[in-house]
Order: sequence, then C-alpha cells, then structure tokens
Amino acid sequence: MEIEARKAAIVTVKKVPTVLPESVIVTFFLLGALSSVAFRAIILFQKFGPAWVRPVWYFGVIGYMVFFIYRYGISLRRKRTIAQTNIIETLKGGAALSAEDREAALYLLSSIQKSREDWNYLAIFILSVVAIALDLMLPGK
Repeated sequence: MEIEARKAAIVTVKKVPTVLPESVIVTFFLLGALSSVAFRAIILFQKFGPAWVRPVWYFGVIGYMVFFIYRYGISLRRKRTIAQTNIIETLKGGAALSAEDREAALYLLSSIQKSREDWNYLAIFILSVVAIALDLMLPGK
C-alpha cells in the first residue's frame, strides 16, 4: 500500500512551475540594475575617487553573478516546462490542449509577461549612454 502511494505521489508531481512572486522578480531586477549602475559608475570613480573602483567593481561583478544565475534558472524552468509538456508539438499538431498544456502555456506566457528583463536591457542601454557621455564631458585626472 505504501509503495502504491509513493508511485501515485511521483506521478502527480507537477510538471508546470508557478511564476515567482512579484517581490522576488522586483528584487532581482533591482539587483541587476544596481550592478549595472556600479559598472557604469566606475568611470566616475576612476576620476574622482579611485579608492572606490575595486569595491564598486566587486559589487557589480558579484551582483551580476547572482542576477545572471537567477536568470539562468528562469530560462531552465521555461525550457524544462516546454520539454516536459511537449507543448510545442501539441500546438504544431493542432491537438486540443489538455489542462496541463493550458497550465504550461499560461506559466510560460505569464513568466515572460511578468519578467522585468526588457526594463533591465533598457536600463543597461541608457546607463551605458550616460556613462560614455559623462566620461567624454568630465575632465580626467
């Protein structure tokens, strides 16, 4: 009886993850943005506070390491969901979606929709433009 219950538990393991809470998404977005700011600020610290270059660089690198391993995990979750549910093949075949297929599709679409990655890319671009402009306008040491 106990073996049958374990088998049933294994069979009912969800293939479709849930979207992470908004607070987690925002926290990692802010970490990525702050790491980006740190790297762009190095140009200013080189000119006005050289002693801060290394600590700011370490903050940027460690922040990016944590941020990108988080993003890597999100990417793996999405790809695993696609692989485990065969949602692409189901859609290509024109078959009716099962409840699990719908759940997988909703997870994938919600995950993309709630992601702040587009804002992160835009912030990195704008901060890079600002860093280059400041470097060209401010006097060097």
